[in-house]
Amino acid sequence: MAETEASLPPLAPGMRVIIRAFDDIPEHTFEIFEVYGDCVGGYSRTGPLAGEYGEPDLSMILRVVEPDQNRDGKELP
Repeated sequence: MAETEASLPPLAPGMRVIIRAFDDIPEHTFEIFEVYGDCVGGYSRTGPLAGEYGEPDLSMILRVVEPDQNRDGKELP
């Protein structure tokens, strides 16, 4: 079950989160580099956007994941 924005822990650079699916892009792991008032800046680590910079709204964050795992519990590169 997805966490709501209010139930997420305080976000910080270096955290990895799961971004919800949108358009034709599936859920994917995202590493936070900057935290802004209504969004975070960083890079997608998995999925078709891997390596791409983005600034998803906080409402797109489903949950925080361990820094060395993706949403399936598999180790990340």
